Amino acid sequence: MAMKTYQASCHCGAVRYQADIDLAKSANKCNCSLCTKSRAWFAFVPGARVRNIPGEDHLADDRWIPPGKPEPCLHFQFCKNCGVRAFGWGDHPSFGGASFGSKFYAVPVTALDYVDPDELAGAPVNYIDGRHDKFNAAVADTRTL
Repeated sequence: MAMKTYQASCHCGAVRYQADIDLAKSANKCNCSLCTKSRAWFAFVPGARVRNIPGEDHLADDRWIPPGKPEPCLHFQFCKNCGVRAFGWGDHPSFGGASFGSKFYAVPVTALDYVDPDELAGAPVNYIDGRHDKFNAAVADTRTL
Protein backbone atom coordinates (compact mmCIF):
# COMPACT_ATOMS: atom_id res chain seq x y z
CA MET A 1 0.00 0.00 0.00
CA ALA A 2 0.99 3.62 -0.32
CA MET A 3 -0.25 7.05 0.66
CA LYS A 4 -3.77 7.53 -0.65
CA THR A 5 -6.46 10.18 -0.27
CA TYR A 6 -9.63 8.79 1.31
CA GLN A 7 -13.04 10.34 1.74
CA ALA A 8 -14.55 9.83 5.18
CA SER A 9 -17.89 10.60 6.80
CA CYS A 10 -20.24 9.85 9.62
CA HIS A 11 -23.29 7.63 9.02
CA CYS A 12 -25.74 10.41 8.08
CA GLY A 13 -23.20 12.36 6.01
CA ALA A 14 -23.46 15.58 8.02
CA VAL A 15 -19.69 15.42 8.68
CA ARG A 16 -17.33 14.75 5.76
CA TYR A 17 -13.60 15.09 5.26
CA GLN A 18 -10.55 13.85 3.35
CA ALA A 19 -7.44 12.28 4.80
CA ASP A 20 -4.15 11.19 3.22
CA ILE A 21 -3.35 7.82 4.82
CA ASP A 22 -0.95 4.95 4.24
CA LEU A 23 -2.92 2.10 5.80
CA ALA A 24 0.15 -0.15 5.67
CA LYS A 25 1.82 2.12 8.23
CA SER A 26 -1.00 3.60 10.21
CA ALA A 27 -3.76 1.14 11.17
CA ASN A 28 -3.96 0.88 14.97
CA LYS A 29 -6.06 -0.86 17.59
CA CYS A 30 -5.70 -0.05 21.27
CA ASN A 31 -6.56 -1.98 24.43
CA CYS A 32 -7.65 1.02 26.53
CA SER A 33 -11.19 0.90 27.88
CA LEU A 34 -12.64 3.34 25.34
CA CYS A 35 -11.09 1.68 22.29
CA THR A 36 -11.90 -1.82 23.52
CA LYS A 37 -15.53 -1.01 24.22
CA SER A 38 -16.01 0.77 20.89
CA ARG A 39 -13.88 -1.67 18.87
CA ALA A 40 -11.91 1.30 17.58
CA TRP A 41 -9.60 0.93 14.59
CA PHE A 42 -7.74 4.18 13.89
CA ALA A 43 -5.20 5.58 11.49
CA PHE A 44 -3.11 8.32 13.10
CA VAL A 45 -2.62 11.15 10.61
CA PRO A 46 -0.70 14.45 10.88
CA GLY A 47 -3.05 17.43 11.01
CA ALA A 48 -1.85 18.78 7.66
CA ARG A 49 -3.07 15.59 5.93
CA VAL A 50 -6.73 16.04 6.96
CA ARG A 51 -8.84 18.51 5.01
CA ASN A 52 -12.34 19.75 4.34
CA ILE A 53 -14.21 19.24 7.57
CA PRO A 54 -17.57 20.84 6.84
CA GLY A 55 -20.36 20.16 9.26
CA GLU A 56 -18.39 21.15 12.35
CA ASP A 57 -21.65 22.49 13.80
CA HIS A 58 -22.83 18.84 13.82
CA LEU A 59 -19.90 17.69 15.98
CA ALA A 60 -19.89 17.04 19.72
CA ASP A 61 -16.67 16.64 21.69
CA ASP A 62 -15.86 13.79 24.07
CA ARG A 63 -12.60 14.65 25.84
CA TRP A 64 -10.61 11.75 27.27
CA ILE A 65 -8.67 12.58 30.41
CA PRO A 66 -6.54 9.62 31.49
CA PRO A 67 -6.64 8.74 35.20
CA GLY A 68 -4.19 10.89 37.11
CA LYS A 69 -3.68 13.35 34.26
CA PRO A 70 -4.69 17.02 34.50
CA GLU A 71 -6.00 17.50 30.97
CA PRO A 72 -7.39 15.62 27.98
CA CYS A 73 -5.04 13.67 25.74
CA LEU A 74 -7.60 13.08 23.02
CA HIS A 75 -10.76 14.73 21.80
CA PHE A 76 -13.20 12.36 20.11
CA GLN A 77 -15.54 14.14 17.75
CA PHE A 78 -18.83 12.48 17.01
CA CYS A 79 -21.87 13.50 14.98
CA LYS A 80 -24.73 14.90 17.06
CA ASN A 81 -27.20 13.63 14.45
CA CYS A 82 -26.25 9.96 14.03
CA GLY A 83 -23.85 9.40 16.95
CA VAL A 84 -21.03 7.99 14.83
CA ARG A 85 -17.49 8.90 15.85
CA ALA A 86 -16.16 11.00 12.98
CA PHE A 87 -12.55 11.30 14.19
CA GLY A 88 -10.40 12.08 17.17
CA TRP A 89 -7.63 14.61 17.54
CA GLY A 90 -4.90 15.54 19.95
CA ASP A 91 -1.37 16.84 20.31
CA HIS A 92 -0.02 14.67 23.11
CA PRO A 93 3.55 13.44 22.36
CA SER A 94 2.80 9.85 23.45
CA PHE A 95 0.28 9.57 20.62
CA GLY A 96 2.62 11.00 18.00
CA GLY A 97 1.88 14.69 18.47
CA ALA A 98 5.56 15.57 18.71
CA SER A 99 6.54 13.44 15.72
CA PHE A 100 3.74 14.97 13.63
CA GLY A 101 4.79 18.50 14.57
CA SER A 102 1.68 19.20 16.64
CA LYS A 103 -1.95 18.29 16.08
CA PHE A 104 -2.80 14.84 14.77
CA TYR A 105 -6.04 13.11 13.89
CA ALA A 106 -7.20 9.62 14.77
CA VAL A 107 -9.25 8.72 11.73
CA PRO A 108 -11.52 5.70 12.25
CA VAL A 109 -10.77 3.26 9.45
CA THR A 110 -14.47 2.39 9.60
CA ALA A 111 -15.37 5.99 8.65
CA LEU A 112 -13.55 5.72 5.31
CA ASP A 113 -15.99 5.68 2.40
CA TYR A 114 -15.80 3.26 -0.53
CA VAL A 115 -12.69 1.40 0.62
CA ASP A 116 -11.94 -1.89 -1.10
CA PRO A 117 -12.48 -4.66 1.50
CA ASP A 118 -9.28 -6.36 0.32
CA GLU A 119 -7.36 -3.17 1.03
CA LEU A 120 -8.65 -3.08 4.61
CA ALA A 121 -8.11 -6.80 5.13
CA GLY A 122 -4.52 -6.42 3.92
CA ALA A 123 -3.68 -3.50 6.19
CA PRO A 124 -1.33 -4.57 8.97
CA VAL A 125 -2.58 -3.56 12.41
CA ASN A 126 -0.43 -2.10 15.18
CA TYR A 127 -1.74 -3.09 18.61
CA ILE A 128 -1.16 -0.35 21.20
CA ASP A 129 -1.04 -0.83 24.98
CA GLY A 130 -3.12 2.20 25.95
CA ARG A 131 -4.51 0.39 28.99
CA HIS A 132 -1.14 0.79 30.68
CA ASP A 133 -0.21 4.17 29.08
CA LYS A 134 2.47 2.44 27.01
CA PHE A 135 1.44 3.83 23.65
CA ASN A 136 4.67 2.71 21.99
CA ALA A 137 4.43 -0.84 23.34
CA ALA A 138 2.83 -3.88 21.77
CA VAL A 139 -0.14 -5.63 23.34
CA ALA A 140 0.40 -9.23 24.44
CA ASP A 141 -3.19 -10.43 23.97
CA THR A 142 -4.92 -9.10 20.84
CA ARG A 143 -7.73 -11.65 20.59
CA THR A 144 -10.49 -9.26 21.65
CA LEU A 145 -9.28 -6.17 19.85
